[in-house]
Formats: sequence, structure tokens, C-alpha cells
Amino acid sequence: MSVCAWQILGSERLNGTTLFGFRRDRVVSPRTGKEHDVYVLEAPDWVNVIAVTARRDVVFVRQWRHGIREETLEIPGGVVERGDSPEEAARRELLEETGYTAESFLCLGYTFPNPAIQDNRCYTFAALNALPYKDPQPDAMEDIEVVTYSLDEVPDFVAQGKISHALIIAAFWKFFLWTRGSEASKALSL
Repeated sequence: MSVCAWQILGSERLNGTTLFGFRRDRVVSPRTGKEHDVYVLEAPDWVNVIAVTARRDVVFVRQWRHGIREETLEIPGGVVERGDSPEEAARRELLEETGYTAESFLCLGYTFPNPAIQDNRCYTFAALNALPYKDPQPDAMEDIEVVTYSLDEVPDFVAQGKISHALIIAAFWKFFLWTRGSEASKALSL
């Protein structure tokens, strides 16, 4: 049996903030013909950036996450602002959060953070030959510590739970798949 698209009878925005919206869609199941309400968290697209220095160190940020009430080890990232391309957002977020810039930015694709209830994408960028450029300038809701670790430590950090944010793990999965290619290996001197 193949999966079919669900017919949308109507959509209503219930509430929201400047960053997130909450929508109710009235849909019809293609299998049963029954109507249902589904709820969607509307969000802008996001980016995250795996910035690797010439020495093969990755630029990370430590920050407090209110949802889990814990500190996390992550890569820089944030919202794709209206009018920005994902690459422009990646460059901006890397510079704001860490003070780093990079010689080149390569989009490794995107993932859907949670397609069951969210409508946005998270783009992953590799920023190669990253180097410090100026002091970080995080926004008012960010309290960030910039740290670097060897790229070789990343798999162990994931296995040990030191990196536990699902979108960061997905980003490194894309990155390591990309580095299996010969051009990527040459770029990173692997």
C-alpha cells in the first residue's frame, strides 16, 4: 500500500510569537476518508555550522538550553531571518556566536527537525579553514562559551552523550558522510 497526501480542508493560525506560530489544519485521511484536526508548530528555517579550522579543530559553543534546563555542547546556529539565504544566515550566526569566519561555506543539505509537528528545515553548512575574526557578539538571549575540540573527538562525544542535541548529531552525520568523498578529504587533509 502506498502513502498518499492528505487533503487539507482548511487552516487556522491559533496563536504565536514573532518566532513561532501554532496552526490547526483540518485534514481528510486518504485511507479512511475521516476528518481530523492536526496541529503544526510553524517556525522559520534554521541553520547550523560545522566550522573546522586548518588544524582540524571544530568550533563549538556551550550554552544553556531552557527546554531541558541544562548546558549543551553544540555548533553555532540560528534562524534564517526573513530576506536572508541559508548561507547568509550561516555566515552571520558563526560570526555573531563565535567571532569566527571561514574561507568557504558549503551547504551539506537540510533535515526536518520534527516533520510530525513542525514545518521548517534546518540547513547544515561546513565552514572550512575557519579562523577567529573578532569578538563574539551573541544576542541578548544567548550566554555562550566558545570552545574548540579536535574533529577526531566528535564521534566519541556523541557516543558518550557529550553532544546530545539531535540536530547537531544529524549535522555531524551529514558532515562525516560528505568527508568520505575524495574532494572533501583533500579539503580537510584527511
